[in-house]
Amino acid sequence: MISKKDVQYIAHLSRIHLQESEAEKLTHDLEGILGYIEKLNKLDVSQVKPTSHVLPIENVFRQDIVRPSLNPKDIMKFSVENDGRGSFKVPQVIE
Repeated sequence: MISKKDVQYIAHLSRIHLQESEAEKLTHDLEGILGYIEKLNKLDVSQVKPTSHVLPIENVFRQDIVRPSLNPKDIMKFSVENDGRGSFKVPQVIE
């Protein structure tokens, strides 16, 4: 059973300022949550396999289709500056 003093202590540790009415409401809410957890603890889950997700999840990958790539010489035509070896020249941003 959780008390209002427990809620105030937790709020103090969390550096949360609670009004008196808020502390009372949280005490009631936390008691309900802990009561529900207690019900769940009584369930027999010995036959339930542990899972990370309720539904089976699989990655969906698109088919990898090999296509011809762009010609590097054609790409360099669009660059403002290049080094003549197939690389773009850009202003230095890190010193």
